[in-house]
Amino acid sequence: MRYVKLGSSGLKVSRICLGMMSYGDPASREWMLREDAAEPIVRRAVEAGVTFFDTADMYSDGVSEEITGRLLAKLFARRDDYVLATKVYFPTGPGPNDRGLSRKHVLAGIGASLTRLGTDHVDLYQIHRWDHETPIEETMEALHDVVRAGKARYIGASSMYAWQFAKAQHVAEANGWTRFVSMQNHYNLVYREEEREMIPLCLDQGVGVIPWSPLARGLLSGSRARGGERRTVRTGSDPLAETMYEDADFDVVDAVCTVAAERDLPPAQIALAWLLGRPGVSAPIVGATKVGHLDDAIAAVEVCLSEAETARLEAPYRPHRILGHS
Repeated sequence: MRYVKLGSSGLKVSRICLGMMSYGDPASREWMLREDAAEPIVRRAVEAGVTFFDTADMYSDGVSEEITGRLLAKLFARRDDYVLATKVYFPTGPGPNDRGLSRKHVLAGIGASLTRLGTDHVDLYQIHRWDHETPIEETMEALHDVVRAGKARYIGASSMYAWQFAKAQHVAEANGWTRFVSMQNHYNLVYREEEREMIPLCLDQGVGVIPWSPLARGLLSGSRARGGERRTVRTGSDPLAETMYEDADFDVVDAVCTVAAERDLPPAQIALAWLLGRPGVSAPIVGATKVGHLDDAIAAVEVCLSEAETARLEAPYRPHRILGHS
């Protein structure tokens, strides 16, 4: 495993982040794994040198955080041996204040997450989306107070427009508050709209990019086919993917498969190798429901694509409407 600094911060993370959304209660998502089924995958990650783990308070109604906390405590000798990230924004209860980025919900959210995770701090506390109903000044001050209280070491953000991210950073800087060190955005070979504004902004500001859905919800690994065929449990029960990607995106998938066949490698390794080679990308967030999924991600760290291969992979791209901000 290789390690890099998260943006210009001093925090070092493994080049692969294991996304923990896949672990929770199958009653909430058919493809989710219970703790006993998740443990061999997380154990393999730890043995391979993965030290970066990402979850959120809303994944499986908090069960993902509970599983994450128990497994990491079991598999690591010390709390300081791994980097733990979670997120706040989406509803975690029925009340009007059980959602969003108000001071009330941010402070309640970090407390509840720490309880479920079984730790006194997270290393990276992220806002899951932009809150149109709360002044960004209120949110940034609350996040600063979370850091000052020692409940988070760093803060990060997830999918939003570049102007919103720039505004949040400006508000923090103007008031002497904690700035974001990372951007968890939707970015992969079939969705590259982030290259227009967000990634240049992150490069300019020294913000680490940690993309979600690096394989386009399985599209780039071959779990979907033209004409609607679904080859895995997740692709058969993932309605969101139906609204995000189009038949034209299979032109990119075909390019990935061609390069992969020439290299005698799985398509997932080629798609992840491309993303790992993009400017500003610190660590793609990889979900895994099988040990083989994780092995592909780990192997991708050592795959170097030529300029010609990269050009072939990028050539079929077609612009998309903005996806992943809601």
